[in-house]
Amino acid sequence: MQDSTQKPEAKLLDQVRGKIRLKHYSIRTEQAYVDWIKRFVLHFGKRHPRDLGAAEVEQFLTHLAVAGKVAAPTQNQAKSALLFLYKEVLALKLPWLDNIAQAKAPKRLPVVLNRDEVQAILSRLSGTHWLIASLLYGSGMRIMECLRLRVKDVDFKRREILIRDGKGFKDRVTMLPGSLVASLEMHLVKVRGLHEADLQQGYGAVYLPNALDKKYPNVHGGNLALG
Repeated sequence: MQDSTQKPEAKLLDQVRGKIRLKHYSIRTEQAYVDWIKRFVLHFGKRHPRDLGAAEVEQFLTHLAVAGKVAAPTQNQAKSALLFLYKEVLALKLPWLDNIAQAKAPKRLPVVLNRDEVQAILSRLSGTHWLIASLLYGSGMRIMECLRLRVKDVDFKRREILIRDGKGFKDRVTMLPGSLVASLEMHLVKVRGLHEADLQQGYGAVYLPNALDKKYPNVHGGNLALG
């Protein structure tokens, strides 16, 4: 006999994924929101969120801070996931959720390394790790922007890097440091060899958003494989 508690949960998470993809949220956001919603449901014995309310949401968020000892940004991410669930997926008006106190992280001045400190760090790295850190320092890219960098978005002639779907879903152009051109070109040769070997073994696939895998069924990807 099939467990009746499993089926509604699976349907709920599918609805969450569908709504997130409809709004073109990032895959990271989808993974985080689904995980928090699943943890929320499991925390209350797999009861459906429609049967829960302000008390349970507040209890769950408090549990994260007190028992889980999570950081303020983590608690806020959990709250955002639950807000998305109730407003966007279940279509419920939640004036009570807007009144739940949001944890705030203390404001701190950013730590900015001087040139000698940066060189000290880079001198202890090698290979791909060195290349990633050097690109972050020299171009101003964020970590995930660097890890998702594609071959087609690197312009060696112009010494530019096109960053697609950055923060706020905006594209922008940043510089490619001249000192990294030779290392990046050598990395591309290495990656191409690995990619061709993967394809021969039936691998080499990458995540393609917005149903591009159906639009371009023969595409083999072109990631720099920095991640």
